[in-house]
Amino acid sequence: MTDTTQDRSAEQKARGVRMPHIYVILFVFTAIAALLTHIVPAGIYDRVTLPNGRVAVDPATFRYVDAAPVGFEQFMLAVPRGLMDAAQVVFFTLIIGGMFMVIRRTGIIDVAVDKLTRRFAGRSVLMIPVLMATFAVIATLIGTQELALVYVPVILPLMIALRFDSVVAVGTALLATTAGFTAGVLNPINTGLGQTIAQLPLYSGFGLRALMFVSLTAAAIIYLMRYALKVRANPDFSLMAGDDKEAEKRRIYVHDDAASALRFSPRQKWAGMATIGFFAIMVWGVLTRGWFMTEMAGLFVVMGISVGLIAGLSTTRICDAFNEGFQDVLVGAIIVGLARAVAVMLEQGQVMDTLVHGLGNLVGGLPSTFSALGMFAAQFGFNFVVPSGSGQALVTMPIMAPLSDLIGVTRQSSVLAYQLGDGLSNIFFPTSGYFMATLALAGVSWDRWVRFFLPLLGIWIAIAALFLIYAQMTGWIG
Repeated sequence: MTDTTQDRSAEQKARGVRMPHIYVILFVFTAIAALLTHIVPAGIYDRVTLPNGRVAVDPATFRYVDAAPVGFEQFMLAVPRGLMDAAQVVFFTLIIGGMFMVIRRTGIIDVAVDKLTRRFAGRSVLMIPVLMATFAVIATLIGTQELALVYVPVILPLMIALRFDSVVAVGTALLATTAGFTAGVLNPINTGLGQTIAQLPLYSGFGLRALMFVSLTAAAIIYLMRYALKVRANPDFSLMAGDDKEAEKRRIYVHDDAASALRFSPRQKWAGMATIGFFAIMVWGVLTRGWFMTEMAGLFVVMGISVGLIAGLSTTRICDAFNEGFQDVLVGAIIVGLARAVAVMLEQGQVMDTLVHGLGNLVGGLPSTFSALGMFAAQFGFNFVVPSGSGQALVTMPIMAPLSDLIGVTRQSSVLAYQLGDGLSNIFFPTSGYFMATLALAGVSWDRWVRFFLPLLGIWIAIAALFLIYAQMTGWIG
């Protein structure tokens, strides 16, 4: 064995012991949250119903209440309750896994990947900016980061066949949707709701947000393309090197260029057209009917059955494929429930509102020059326990918006700080359910993703700081 091989083996072994299992990490976080309910005073805000029907906190009503520390029985039920609270994401993850396994069994993915690989063999890296720009634009217009769950199973076989790795596939989806969602040029979930709560004209500040969209997306594309080219040139550079499941993916999808091209059978052609038709229905439902995970999951069940039958699979093979797909993503689905358990503990102990109140006081005590950056840091940290764009807006913006009037920050800047703090951390904290489910679909562990993502997160934070400093210095109102 050469020294280089020994060094690589040692490095891979070190990687294997560097980070505990994600179950352990999330269980520890849940235990810490339960402990905090014995330390942090309990407090609550009254809730009010906004004109759009959403429920938000009333910032003038915070008060301390009798302590309600979490007991053993509540801690024992944290994971089951977390799974129940996150049931929509859990079952959506399972159904996507099952549906795509059925489509794999039809063979249409293998043929499609073979054709695309041959077509783009000489310029394969160009697939990354094209796909990322598309995903980012969709996310900044409709604000559905969770579509990454749909994108990853579709593009994963292609990225592997083009001799990249699973990190490239998941990065293409997650980085693009996060950049688009965070900038929120016309995003109703973060920009629209945040500006509504802050009593600002809807989608005002379009120009600066569009520039931020370009900056975040361009940084992500360049970063991912550099990694992808290194992996293609030397697979040992991949963060997935040494992973048995990754090797199996390569065995399935990477074909010899000299091998005969695969062709669609007549039934596969009809199944492929049906698949495209179902995805068109999904896009129509999301854009015009407000469909989200429950509706898309229902559509995917029908899609898996229909496409399987059209392609000639027996009902038994379809059911077996669903079961195999469920098994492949089961860990990811369980992680979603574990992630939600952290917030369950804080809510049951009535300390969530206390934490929000404390963050507001902390930001209010900063020098005015750093107030916008302080808001960003507060929103970034709070996203650990409320990894939901709309949920975070409804809890924090009723407090941050009037606070901004007192500390010399425009309300427009406070919304921007919320967007950046919420968006950039959505694909970093393991308490984000859809994010962890997306990693599971791609077979990428959280610790490997963190090693890949941390440098880009630093770049994104620097970009965010520059935009917030500009907004603070110019008194940006849009």
